[in-house]
Amino acid sequence: MRLRVAGADVVLGFPDPARYDAAHPYLGVIAGRFANRIAHGRFELDGRRYALPCNDGAHHLHGGADGFARRLSRAERDGNAVRFRLTSPDGDQGYPGALAVEAVYSLSDDDALRVDLRARSERATVVSLASHVYWNLRDGGGTSILDHELTLEADEYLPVDAQGIPTGEIRPVRGTSFDFTRPAPIGERIAEAERAALRGGYDHCFVLRGSGLRHVARVFEPSSGRALEVETTQPGLQLYSGNFLDGSLTGHGGATYRRFHGLCLETQDFPDAPNRPQFPSTRLEPGTEYLRTTIYRIVSPS
Repeated sequence: MRLRVAGADVVLGFPDPARYDAAHPYLGVIAGRFANRIAHGRFELDGRRYALPCNDGAHHLHGGADGFARRLSRAERDGNAVRFRLTSPDGDQGYPGALAVEAVYSLSDDDALRVDLRARSERATVVSLASHVYWNLRDGGGTSILDHELTLEADEYLPVDAQGIPTGEIRPVRGTSFDFTRPAPIGERIAEAERAALRGGYDHCFVLRGSGLRHVARVFEPSSGRALEVETTQPGLQLYSGNFLDGSLTGHGGATYRRFHGLCLETQDFPDAPNRPQFPSTRLEPGTEYLRTTIYRIVSPS
């Protein structure tokens, strides 16, 4: 993916499309079948236990080592939209049910980017799809995002253990380093967040207010004056501060992607939801459509 505003890159990515075939930290991809983590790569559905490959230490991440992020989809152009399709067979990465998946990227008349994620399964399964874009509104990844100011429509978040697995609790953000109910720089309390979870920074899911398509986040970059507005139908948002970018990747414009040079706002279902009945269900029944929508809108200074 590449997005430019007034000649400046605002997302991380590679100038050579072939580079996406090699290993990379999910730059601009659709994560699935299940975005984020499933503890120990196991879950139970209708009394049957399923085992998934563990590609994040002892846990399953973003659909496994051969998840959707590594697949080449069929692409179709339709006016201002591009439609990507793929089929995941029954048993793919351990998941039940053949799954037909569609991701549609479309531009509105006011240049908002809309991402519609759809899926249908032939049998009961679990699904969580997410757009994994890394944002840097200043220069597309050449410098830090710690001074980007973030506002989230979220009064609660999911605490995690040192391996990024939710503890099952849902905690208020008030009075913690996870409180972005008012604008705050990403770096203002990031050291406190790191001490709280040993994740190197922010890598946590926030419980979004409301339901349906609604405004959930705003990011403001002070030096350029650019802002990003996010709307979604998803129940959660994974805030990831690019903790594991290590300087080994070179992207658009020759930028070197180092720690804290990219910010992910992954609208998604809750991580490890198949093992947490207190979380919103990620079960998809046969004959039922999974549909999630996220809209990104860049606001430039006038």
